[in-house]
Amino acid sequence: MNDFLVFGSGFVFNVSVALLIIRYIYKPVRRNKDYVLMFLMFNTLVYLIAGLLSDLNLSLGVGVSLFILFRILRFRTDPIPVREMTYQIVMMALPIINALLIKEESYTTLVIADAAVAVVLLVIEHGWGLQNINQKTVTYERIEWIRPEHYEDLLADLRARTGLEITHAEIGKIDFLHDVAEIKITYAEPATQAVTHRPAEQSLDYNTLFSPAGQK
Repeated sequence: MNDFLVFGSGFVFNVSVALLIIRYIYKPVRRNKDYVLMFLMFNTLVYLIAGLLSDLNLSLGVGVSLFILFRILRFRTDPIPVREMTYQIVMMALPIINALLIKEESYTTLVIADAAVAVVLLVIEHGWGLQNINQKTVTYERIEWIRPEHYEDLLADLRARTGLEITHAEIGKIDFLHDVAEIKITYAEPATQAVTHRPAEQSLDYNTLFSPAGQK
C-alpha cells in the first residue's frame, strides 16, 4: 500500500509539472495545441513504464531505451520544429528523472531538478524575448532568381508574396524541366494581432438601423 501511494503521488507530481510547463511556458509563446497531446502522453507513458519497474538500473535502462525509440520513430515521421522537439525531449526526460529520484526517496533533489528545468525554460522563452523561428518549404517558379547574385531580390519577392518576415532562404531541389525550385524559408512567427471589437452603439449605422421609421 505504501508503494502504491508513493507511485501515485509521484505520478501526480510528474503530470502536474508537465502541465505547468505546457500551460504557462509553452502555450503562451507557441499557442500550438497540436503537440500538447503528444507531450503529455509521452510524459505519462515514460513515467508509468519507468516507475513500475522495481529495479533501479533496469528502470534507467528502459527509460533511456524508450527515449531513443521514440526519437527514432519521430524522425521517421513528419519533422517537427526545433522548439517543439526541445519540449518533447524535456517531456520525455523529466519522467525518467522523477521516477528515479522518487525511488531513491530524494524528494528535495526531485523538486530542485524539476524547478531548475522549468526556470530555465521560463527564462529562455520569456526572459530573453527570443523570436519564434519557423521553417517551411515552398515551390518557387521564378527560377532565374535562385542565382546567388539575386539572393536579396529573392528574399524581397518571397516576403512580398508570403507576407512573412523571411530571414533566410535555402535552395533545395531544382527542376529545370518545369522551371521550379524548392526553397526552404526561415521566418519569424508573426505576432498575433488583437481584434478590436467596437460596441454596436458606436457603429455609424446603429442609430439609422434601429431608429423608428421616418426618424433621422
